[in-house]
Amino acid sequence: MSIDVAINHRLGGFTIDATFRSGAGLTALFGRSGAGKTTVVNAVAGLLRPEQGRVTVDGQVLLDTQRGIVVPPHRRRIGYVFQEGRLFPHLSVRQNLGFGRWFQRHQHRFGSFADTVELLGIGHLLERRPGSLSGGEKQRVAIGRALLASPRLLLMDEPLASLDEARKAEILPYIERLRDAFGLPILYVSHSVPEIARLATTVVVLADGRVERCGPPAALMADPDLFPLMGRHEGGALLAARILAHDPIDELTELEVTGGRLWVPLVEAPIGTQLRVRIRARDVILAAAPPVGLSALNCLPATVVEIGALDQPIVDVKLVSGDDFILARITRRSLRVLALEPGRPVHAVLKSIAVGRRDIGRDEHLAEGGSGKD
Repeated sequence: MSIDVAINHRLGGFTIDATFRSGAGLTALFGRSGAGKTTVVNAVAGLLRPEQGRVTVDGQVLLDTQRGIVVPPHRRRIGYVFQEGRLFPHLSVRQNLGFGRWFQRHQHRFGSFADTVELLGIGHLLERRPGSLSGGEKQRVAIGRALLASPRLLLMDEPLASLDEARKAEILPYIERLRDAFGLPILYVSHSVPEIARLATTVVVLADGRVERCGPPAALMADPDLFPLMGRHEGGALLAARILAHDPIDELTELEVTGGRLWVPLVEAPIGTQLRVRIRARDVILAAAPPVGLSALNCLPATVVEIGALDQPIVDVKLVSGDDFILARITRRSLRVLALEPGRPVHAVLKSIAVGRRDIGRDEHLAEGGSGKD
């Protein structure tokens, strides 16, 4: 599966000029509000006809303005999940789920009703109406309705934006399952770094209507040049990990990463499960020698690879540990006191509590295509 998008369109004084290609999995369109993310997905969906553009999904041309090809929205076989569930309030959950399926040809169908309901954990909601559902439950039903229309592509426009943190934590595992279970390409709009770090297979970074970067999330998360777009406090590293053991007494889980081992808050998953773990640069402390007598449980041996600009009191230091890049944000004074320079061995120290549950997600594929190291 592949998605090819090339859009050029002017909206008043704002111009969208975005070109990118991505494969199967979840492609995140990331950028600040007003970057042009929703405009791009609306052009893909056929809700907006750009002045110039070409859109293909798995080789099927949906739009080619040069050749005069414009497939109407209802024939593109695209599912769209909006910020709000947009469920029919007078229908039950079961009836909402079946709505898209009524209009889909049998030969295009994939996944049964029962499989979709089980995937999204909504079996107990089937006879209820949307007015009695929580925000997270509504979004799960909206995702199910889109899936049961058997789309060739699923668009999700900031589906968690209207939810509080508890509801976001509830729905994130279901989006992970959706990404991994169906092999269905997903185009996911977000300006949330934690969301894209946890969910994305590919990240397309948009700024002022243009694609700044496109690539695997681990590489982009560890790029200090993109920190201004992400927010100075959100940049960091994304590590592939595997669960080694659980400590139910202390409520911790031990993970194996390429540079060593990490202790994080208890993860409810079996031993051997593949994960991705986000480590923010601001949470990493550097030590010139192996530290002793610290409350921090995690210490990874690393080597300094690159040092950022020295014209500010805060400096970004890029490290390599095993096969992963790690970022640390330290003061210029600490840089000088530790005499850090490229090639210098150090130890990266991290508190276990610095890694929140929202920073940990399941992922069988990050190690295959997403190490931060080139």
